[in-house]
Amino acid sequence: MKIGVIAELLRKPLDEDLDFAGNVLKVDGVQLYAQHPEGGIDLTACTEKELETLQEKCRKLHLVISAVCGDVGSDSFQVESQAPARVEMTKKIIDNTARLGVKVVTTHIGHIPESRQDPVYPVMLKHVRILAEYAASKGCVFAIETGPELADVLRSFIEEISSPGIGVNLDPANLRGVSCVDPVYAVKTLAPYIVHTHAKDALNLYVGSAAKFYELRNPDGTKREISARPSGFKEVPLGQGMVPWDAYIAALREIGYKGFLTVERECGEDPVGDIVMAVDFLRNKLA
Repeated sequence: MKIGVIAELLRKPLDEDLDFAGNVLKVDGVQLYAQHPEGGIDLTACTEKELETLQEKCRKLHLVISAVCGDVGSDSFQVESQAPARVEMTKKIIDNTARLGVKVVTTHIGHIPESRQDPVYPVMLKHVRILAEYAASKGCVFAIETGPELADVLRSFIEEISSPGIGVNLDPANLRGVSCVDPVYAVKTLAPYIVHTHAKDALNLYVGSAAKFYELRNPDGTKREISARPSGFKEVPLGQGMVPWDAYIAALREIGYKGFLTVERECGEDPVGDIVMAVDFLRNKLA
């Protein structure tokens, strides 16, 4: 397995983020946001020259672009009036991801209801299937990030889509901290579809509703009325949470996964320091 980081970790211009990843952390690769928060390339609307410049920068730093994160805007796959705009924006991201020579676009799609009879389910199924088929036509995979639902529910949803363009970005922290799913079980359940992973850790502070945590919406855009409290989730530095790293990495090896463990640290007093520590943590685990 290879170690990567999300490039925007420093929240600085993209060139500085990439220099840090390649020259300081010396990791194997980076995952990019489709829209860099501090300026830089925008994979929803960019030129061939910008793509070539990015490719050359990564080549010089010996960095592979492991995936592109397609989380942009607020349009929801659950809301019938919003989903088409999200689909069209994601198609643009897939187009430019393919031009970069990258095969994976990851995103959150929202909480998948357990019941196929739920009115949100067919809305999500319809629009995610469109993107899966579009990604396949471009030689890419549209990878759903784990966390909002149980691993079995996600596998069933993926198998109903039935496309070579659908996959999984497995985030063990979201699974363990929000849905209270054992990441080892999730690896075994989702094994055929895992194309990318995040290396993140978390605590579940109390059991609650994952649907409420991820703000499940109705097809008309209104928030679903859920009486249960949302799951209690706290992201923590790698190795300090509830992800069983030895067993989790062993499970990934068992299924033959050779892709990226991409460090993600979204909060904390010293996120950059935590990322440096996380890279060392993973190197020791993979040694």
